[in-house]
Amino acid sequence: MIRKEIVLPAGRDEVWAALTDPRQLEEWFANDVELDLRTGGEARFSWGNGESRTAIVTEVEPEARLAFEWDGEGEVEFTLDDDVDGTRLTVVETSPAWTTALALQASALAVV
Repeated sequence: MIRKEIVLPAGRDEVWAALTDPRQLEEWFANDVELDLRTGGEARFSWGNGESRTAIVTEVEPEARLAFEWDGEGEVEFTLDDDVDGTRLTVVETSPAWTTALALQASALAVV
């Protein structure tokens, strides 16, 4: 299990959008994203190298919590909390796919 906290210099609404808006996810995580943002909804992520993964959304609490299961092989949970410097994003995962991508997004938001 991996647990990581990142403080992003952005409001919860911006961080939530970066995690849930397919267009924004396509800017920093995958080349093509489909996301049905409701409990039981399906997500599909495809990359330029031909890799593709699916996930099932297991929990949605807007601007506070998002969780899903990767291809039945692991889970990832995002929790958003207010921080004096922006938004604290806590990621708990049993599949490490998000770790590098989140570090890249944190860098991108710090530049804005």
